[in-house]
Amino acid sequence: MLTWVDMEHTVPVGIGVRNEKSLHAALKQWYALPGDQLEVKLDGFIVDIVRDDLLIEIQTRNLAAIRRKLHSLLEHHPVCLVYPIAQEKWIVRKTGSGKKILGRRKSPKVGRLADLFEELVSIPELINHPNLTLEIALIQAEEIRHDDGRGSWRRRGQSVHDRRLIQVLETVTFATKEDFLRFLPNGLEQPFSNQDLKERSGRSIHAVRQMSYCLKKMGLIEQVGKHRNQHLFKIIE
Repeated sequence: MLTWVDMEHTVPVGIGVRNEKSLHAALKQWYALPGDQLEVKLDGFIVDIVRDDLLIEIQTRNLAAIRRKLHSLLEHHPVCLVYPIAQEKWIVRKTGSGKKILGRRKSPKVGRLADLFEELVSIPELINHPNLTLEIALIQAEEIRHDDGRGSWRRRGQSVHDRRLIQVLETVTFATKEDFLRFLPNGLEQPFSNQDLKERSGRSIHAVRQMSYCLKKMGLIEQVGKHRNQHLFKIIE
C-alpha cells in the first residue's frame, strides 16, 4: 500500500555538515530510532541502519552504485531503501575557499515524486523483490557551491561542494510494485504512447520514457504494438 506521512520536525543544526556526505549523515540520524544499530557490518557490507530484522539503506544519488549491495542483502533480509528528492532547494554560493558566503537564493526547480524514475532506471527489476520497500523522502535542502572555477559551465564554473538537509517534509512508501501505477494519469486511454503520457502529465518526453521503461521492467505495463514511430503500451491486468 502506498503511504504518505506528513513530517513537521526539522533536523538539529550541525548534523553532518563537514563534507560531501552531509545529506546522507543527516538522513541517517533523522531515520534512526532508539535501539537501532548504525553502520553495521553485515554480509560483507556496511548497512546504514539495522532495526531488528529490517535493514535501512539511505542512498542520496546514483542508485546504480548500490545495485550489487541490494542484490546480496535482499536474498536474506528485508530492506527499506531510502532515496531523497529535494522538493525545495536553496543554493548557497561561497568563495572558492568556502570561507565566505557570497549569496543564497531559492532554486526555481521544484522536485517532484516522479523524479524518482531518473534513478530507478538503474534498478527497476529489483522493485519486484518481495524483500524490498522503497521510501522517498521529499525534503528541503541546501546545495553548497564554491566559486572555484572547477564546476560545469551550467553552474558558471561553480562546483557543488556539499548538500545539506534542512527538513524532511514528508515520506512516501512504495511497498509493492502496483503502488507505481499511481504515476499513470487518471482516465488514460489504452493503449497509450509516451507522447500520450507527456501530454497528460506535463513531463518531458525523456522523463516519461524513463517512467514507461521502469513500469515495463516491473511487469506493470506491456508493449502491445506501434503507431507510426510511437510504441503503444497497456496496463497488465
